[in-house]
Amino acid sequence: QVHLVESGGGLVQAGGSLRLSCAASGRTFSSYTMGWYRQAPGKEREFVAKMRWTFTYYADSVKGRFTISRDNAKNTVYLQMNSLKPEDTAIYYCNVDTGAGVDYWGQGTQVTVSS
Repeated sequence: QVHLVESGGGLVQAGGSLRLSCAASGRTFSSYTMGWYRQAPGKEREFVAKMRWTFTYYADSVKGRFTISRDNAKNTVYLQMNSLKPEDTAIYYCNVDTGAGVDYWGQGTQVTVSS
């Protein structure tokens, strides 16, 4: 049974930083793509960043401000978020893409950026 647990969300002022963590359990994830999505109130869930092996991909809206990293020994993926903006306010979800048509999702962590 795969289980993803996000942490690190919270309330921060614009320009501030947060670091999200997602701890995965249930299998070895080193060969899977791990990433982050977010969903703001009234909007659809959108891609934020993902990482497979050493390759990283970012949404244009977060490039230069967010950094994704992972520790395969800990089955954990991180999202360092700097220069946060009010429009970054959303629930952030961890995602594991096995590449075989199976995705796993965490329960989400709230990030709120005040202006």
